[in-house]
Amino acid sequence: MANFSKEELEVVVVGAGPSGIAISACLNKLGIKYIVLEKEDCCAYLWKKKTYDRLHLHLSKKICSLPFMPHATSSPKYLSKNEFIQYLDEYVEHFNIKPKFQTCVELAFYNNEEKKWNVKSRNVASGEMELYACDFLILATGENNEGYIPNVVGIKNFKGNIIHSSDYKSGEQYKDKKVLVIGSGNSGMEIAFDLSNYGSHTSIVVRSPIHVVTREMVHIGMVLLKYLPISLVDTMIAKFAKFKFGNLEKFGIPQPEEGPFSIKISKGTSPVIDVGAIGKIKLEEIKVLPGISEIKEHTVMFENGEERQFDAIIFATGYKNVATKWLKDYSSIFLDDGTLKNEFPNHWKGENGLYCAGFSKRGLAGISMDAITIVDDIKTIRGEKI
Repeated sequence: MANFSKEELEVVVVGAGPSGIAISACLNKLGIKYIVLEKEDCCAYLWKKKTYDRLHLHLSKKICSLPFMPHATSSPKYLSKNEFIQYLDEYVEHFNIKPKFQTCVELAFYNNEEKKWNVKSRNVASGEMELYACDFLILATGENNEGYIPNVVGIKNFKGNIIHSSDYKSGEQYKDKKVLVIGSGNSGMEIAFDLSNYGSHTSIVVRSPIHVVTREMVHIGMVLLKYLPISLVDTMIAKFAKFKFGNLEKFGIPQPEEGPFSIKISKGTSPVIDVGAIGKIKLEEIKVLPGISEIKEHTVMFENGEERQFDAIIFATGYKNVATKWLKDYSSIFLDDGTLKNEFPNHWKGENGLYCAGFSKRGLAGISMDAITIVDDIKTIRGEKI
């Protein structure tokens, strides 16, 4: 193996999405020597290149900002994708954050002799290897790290188009096509709505009970949670939702027994914030189907025995954390499947200066909380003050 020099730093941050740049802003305030390693060619790559066109933030801008820089008063309450990307770019510029792009981390481990983390990365453009040694290693690759497509029986036999929701942009190319959306979370429902708007014959798989609310209900609920017990807020919001949408079970969308805010805390499952899909489901412009039993060349078999023909399948089945593939000493912070070892609020810290930001399933507010908490902990360990 060729020899290459080892650069010594206090902190290495892996990932330049919202988590990575939030961490960077906090570190800049401490004047700590650090580097951000990002495998793509820009900050917030997922936001810029892996999100659909009609995406808006579902929560109020008040709880969707990063540390030390609230959104402008002139910006709308619910930001569009492009407005949020503009905010992120301004954030990077304001805090003078300069990640090392096209740098893919291939190995990280704790060196017991040095008492430091060793991080080995590859320059994507040149292929050259680089080595870093640091006291603190922060994983900011986030929970939306790599699109997850489940290995459904027969998936390799399908002759139509299969994509993950991260590769979906708009329904324009699916006009008059029969499209199946698998996954009934926020992305799945919004993509189904978008497809239907573009004239696609849209179906969506709903396997599990889900809460359906409006973003105003979520906003009201979050305000009420400051003053009332969660069980009472859950009851109130569930009643508002029932009044707004009626009994959705008859349309194939059962509601969980646990309330919308409680289930977010216990299982990390967000309620679906309706953008118009429910109206189309009631009008039968979007068809709700049960779980899949098998995928064939041109058709899909469902658990109720139905078989339907589709031109395309879009998997809105979430993401998985792949950091455990290159991080060797992860057992203090992640389980083998990449999920967090410790529950919120004790999820962010591992052993020997290992941290993770953006994995708590609490959105941008959770990212900000992680960034401030992690850097504050580093400050305490270093025994210094800002």
